[in-house]
Amino acid sequence: MKKVKRIMAMAGIILLIALYVIAFVLAFTAHDEQSFRAFIVAIIATVVVPVLIWAYSFIYKLLKNRSE
Repeated sequence: MKKVKRIMAMAGIILLIALYVIAFVLAFTAHDEQSFRAFIVAIIATVVVPVLIWAYSFIYKLLKNRSE
């Protein structure tokens, strides 16, 4: 369980850092509609990704306890 949590945490951190960098870059280069949409998606994903990681870990914990 600890190994899975570490892997998920590292993947989440890397993904969130990438999303923050993308959002930062798009904030300064958003001159057309497509760039602005990508910026909004990056901002929304910074909320959705941690929630999904929490949900996956919660479901994993429930399934693991059920099998034992």
